[in-house]
Amino acid sequence: MSNTRIASTYAKSLIDIAQEQGKLEAVVGDVRLFVDAIGNRDLLMMIKSPIINADKKRSVFKAIFEGKVDNVTLMFFDLIIKKSRESALPEMGEQFLTQYKSIKNITTANVTSATTLDAEQIAKIKSQITSLGLATGEIELEEKVDPEIIGGFILEVEGKLYDASVKNKLANLKKGILDNTNIKSL
Repeated sequence: MSNTRIASTYAKSLIDIAQEQGKLEAVVGDVRLFVDAIGNRDLLMMIKSPIINADKKRSVFKAIFEGKVDNVTLMFFDLIIKKSRESALPEMGEQFLTQYKSIKNITTANVTSATTLDAEQIAKIKSQITSLGLATGEIELEEKVDPEIIGGFILEVEGKLYDASVKNKLANLKKGILDNTNIKSL
């Protein structure tokens, strides 16, 4: 069974348990904390290492997360390690968050701009996403600043890309000029 399939199955189980116990929002926070924590290369390597035994991994998880996460989450980590599935934990975290967003009807949109966007600009972008029918529920906007796009923005929603950057407009203008020059020189 592939890691993605394993991750999806275990993520669904964690969501089900968290919902049954009325702790879904707490567990979502815990999973986000875990996903941030595995940004630490040493922790990620420890999780993925076949050399480090399960007892050592369980004690590391306990030391890092006990008192910081709900017992449901801590017991989930413990179970995954006992079943020797810890190498799929990073994918489980991502799958969990994806499934949670689907349940809550949350659409993630990525916006890249030349400078940091203010609250009014963010509200306009979210409004446009909704009016274009790209999202029906809550919109989670992930921002990135890239001065190389010069101005404007690049928006990605549900696999659709809208490039309204000055860099893109200049590239299209240059291409148009070159295309017209080539036609006239024939």
